[in-house]
Amino acid sequence: MGSYSRHSRKFRVLVVWAGLGALLTVAAPTVPATASSALVAAPRFGSLAGHGDHDADKAHRAVQRAQSILEDATATARVAATRLEAATAAMPAAQTKVAVSRGAVAAALAAANTAGRRANTARASYATIAVDYDAAQQRFSAARGKVDEIAQASYMGSGLSRINVLAAASGPADMMDRLSIVDQLMRTQQQDVNSLLLARRDARTQQDKAGLARREAEEAEADSKTKLAAAKQAQAAAVRAREALRKLTESRAAAVRLANSQRAAVLARYQAARAEEERVQAALRGWSAKSGEGRYSGGKLEMPVNGWKTSDFGYRYDPYYRVWQLHAGTDLAAGGGTPIHAAASGRVIRAGWNGGYGNYTCLSHGRIKGVSFQTCYGHQSAILVHVGEYVVRGEVIGRVGTTGASTGNHLHFETRFNGAPRNPLNYLPRCLC
Repeated sequence: MGSYSRHSRKFRVLVVWAGLGALLTVAAPTVPATASSALVAAPRFGSLAGHGDHDADKAHRAVQRAQSILEDATATARVAATRLEAATAAMPAAQTKVAVSRGAVAAALAAANTAGRRANTARASYATIAVDYDAAQQRFSAARGKVDEIAQASYMGSGLSRINVLAAASGPADMMDRLSIVDQLMRTQQQDVNSLLLARRDARTQQDKAGLARREAEEAEADSKTKLAAAKQAQAAAVRAREALRKLTESRAAAVRLANSQRAAVLARYQAARAEEERVQAALRGWSAKSGEGRYSGGKLEMPVNGWKTSDFGYRYDPYYRVWQLHAGTDLAAGGGTPIHAAASGRVIRAGWNGGYGNYTCLSHGRIKGVSFQTCYGHQSAILVHVGEYVVRGEVIGRVGTTGASTGNHLHFETRFNGAPRNPLNYLPRCLC
């Protein structure tokens, strides 16, 4: 028992964690001055705070959407948008992680303090019980000493001495006195024996209590150490979470500044893309006016490429530069070099480089209610036909690529009437297969 008591004195429960508690108070960081000033200095950039589900798939879709919207922008602007979307999508999750880690630290600290108090209480209880046990041991030792004396006296013949005392009585009255003395001696001896038995039982009881108290103290101390270790781990996780949020905040602010620096160049690109679209429409209208082609009777178009839809036809709003722009076709993603098929039989009326469209081919398929019906294919890695050539439905006319204003391998597919674009999904199989 004494060895454990000496060992337990070495243990110090770190209940008072005032310094660590201050370190563990993880508050969500404010936006750095540089980021704040960038946001204030560019109100035209708009609010892009992310909400809702911020898992990896959603973040990936947000990045793809930003890249699609900025196809006609500069490469630097697309990089800025990608970084901004990724940081914005990840921000709420990072903020939640900081809040959760802060709660975990508080809970771990409370558990550590509770375990520490329990360990201190158990250690104090053991110390008290150990004192009681030592006293019981001393009482037992003293009682055993008296019984040993009785046993020794009996062995040395004290019983015969008592008989001799009674035999030497001078009369009945003397005999009674002598008997009383002998009886008192025997009762005293019996009391000493009973005291020994009680002392031994008490010592064993106190020993059991001390053993139990020692185990409780050991368990409480081990639990306290475990809780302290958990609190330290929670603190480290909280620091990491706060650092990750700080980096996201800085990354987002830097992306805002980079995107704003591209504003003039991007707006110039948009103007060029609009002028380019007007030239395409004018050229196709001109061809239609003088072609004298017949009626279209091909029915639904054939899928021009084996791929999947990534972007729809229509006007879309660029939140980075606050510009509306027309996406004149449907984007169908496929691997670079994938064959592109003529969606219907017709005449090649355009084949070559066309600015943001990259390698661009247009086919005329005849007239629908007197209006020339055309399909066009952009961003090709290779054009396999030439102007004036007649191609049949399903014939390979080019290869998928990422030329012009493109952010990845795909086919930009258009359906036009006298050069004016309409939604290709109205003319393709519903299954896109």
